[in-house]
Amino acid sequence: MAGNDSLSGAKRAKQDEFYTQLSDIEKELRHYRHYFKGKVVFCNCDDPYESNFFKYFALNFKSLGLKKLISTSYSGSPVAGNQLPFFDEFQGDRPPYKVEITEVPDLNGDGAVDLVDVELLLKSKGNVLTRLAGNGDFRSEESRALLKEADIVVTNPPFSLFRQFLGQLIESKKDFIILGNQGAISYAEVWPLLQKGDLWLGVNSGDMAFRVPEYYEPRETRFWQDESGQKWRSFGNICWFSNIDHARRHEEIPLFRKFSPDDFPQFDNYEAINVNKVKDIPSDYYGAMGVPITFLAQHNPMQFELVDANDIRLSAPKKSHGLIKDKDGTVQGTPKFVRIVIRRIDEN
Repeated sequence: MAGNDSLSGAKRAKQDEFYTQLSDIEKELRHYRHYFKGKVVFCNCDDPYESNFFKYFALNFKSLGLKKLISTSYSGSPVAGNQLPFFDEFQGDRPPYKVEITEVPDLNGDGAVDLVDVELLLKSKGNVLTRLAGNGDFRSEESRALLKEADIVVTNPPFSLFRQFLGQLIESKKDFIILGNQGAISYAEVWPLLQKGDLWLGVNSGDMAFRVPEYYEPRETRFWQDESGQKWRSFGNICWFSNIDHARRHEEIPLFRKFSPDDFPQFDNYEAINVNKVKDIPSDYYGAMGVPITFLAQHNPMQFELVDANDIRLSAPKKSHGLIKDKDGTVQGTPKFVRIVIRRIDEN
């Protein structure tokens, strides 16, 4: 069983090897720049030679006012053993390692801090880069110890391990900004956190392209190679998840529609009306409404509350996830896609 688990883990790791573009990281993190001053940032799923998360924080170390940046690679990283020729003992076995930096100086003396300076810093043979004793997995003892030191985790965790990764962050009571699939919203372990306000979506969501390693096989859709031969995959349902506040959460959703029973029929098994599109939310209705999960990208907690669907369920048994979905999510006998339940906050 242990051998099978190891093989399964290795297979998942290969399938989860997506490298986020620097432009997408910059687009999201600019909304949190004020937060990072004096903080220890941990990128615990990031080989520095591949990860644009590491590059973003290294390049912006001074302007963000960081206290420390920590990044760890995992055992079997496709680049660790090849990109570290200055560590002779690292040759051949692609070992996991960590990088800890407390400054990024202008090492080449050109008057600016850029990637050349970051590379020179990594090659300095100081205590910036050290080998890990374990496998570099975010669940390892070493990674957990580093997590205790960190103020915030920012990374793109393995999508197949999103539940475990998020659970560890919640248990450790750390701040975080992480990427995930929109489908994670409906996980039984995730929706209650969203509903209670312990977790919310970041500013950007939707289509996102990721660089993937050479060993990835071509797929029929959302896969391509650019002119240089680099392989890419894209997903249309990517979200940022965080527990750090941002200004977008305080923007009200404009409402234009008026309620009528014919336009907004009730669910068969829930005491809530169905709303097919966020833009169609009626401005004059204050009861429970089932809306698409895309609503969360615009959710203002001062305008709407998120409701546990079990509280408005018309028949037993209750569901562990607290959503309207599966065979129970019907309106006049017609199944609907997953719905979250919201209720307008009455300012009066």
